[in-house]
Amino acid sequence: MPDYCEIRADFNRSTIVVYQAFNDAIADAALAAQRLVPPFSLNRMTWIKPSFLWLMERSGWATKSNQERILAVRITRAGWDRALAAAVLTAFDSAVHRSADAWHQQFAQAAVHVQWDPERSTHGKKLDYRSIQVGLSRSIIEEYVTAWTQSITDLTPLAAKLRVLRKAGKHTEAKRLLPSERVYPTNSTTAQRLGMETAHPNPKS
Repeated sequence: MPDYCEIRADFNRSTIVVYQAFNDAIADAALAAQRLVPPFSLNRMTWIKPSFLWLMERSGWATKSNQERILAVRITRAGWDRALAAAVLTAFDSAVHRSADAWHQQFAQAAVHVQWDPERSTHGKKLDYRSIQVGLSRSIIEEYVTAWTQSITDLTPLAAKLRVLRKAGKHTEAKRLLPSERVYPTNSTTAQRLGMETAHPNPKS
């Protein structure tokens, strides 16, 4: 059983894969350039997620408007770790923040936001542990695009195949096709900052 809050990802010694869903125009341009370029905007927050299943749930398995294309963006671990070290939780946590006012001040100034959402199964069921999503603000997106990104792969065909298998009830077969994800090492300072060391199940979520 995974820890309640832990980062699970496809990674190697130097890079980690995060997933994003876009429309055709953004996806096609990104694949051609092998980085995010216009019509992708650097002027609004963008969210990256290392959990493929969570992105599938968020995008309606690549069926929601402007989320029909699924991209795997391989970025440097140095960039990912920098983002986590600068991140502030999207909600006040008394085990992490001195006070609600202190959290609010940190959140307003943060270049990176982090929130934990229930991980999903191939059925779409909420699981009993969390998956991280990371919001990059305008002040750091350019680094993500120009310095961190190493390659971009189109996983839209995989998403389409998984949709067919899910509809047919072939969840075991679908699971075999999922990208491999394992626990990503996080130092204790970052883990504390992100509420990973004190997090516990909330029966209401």
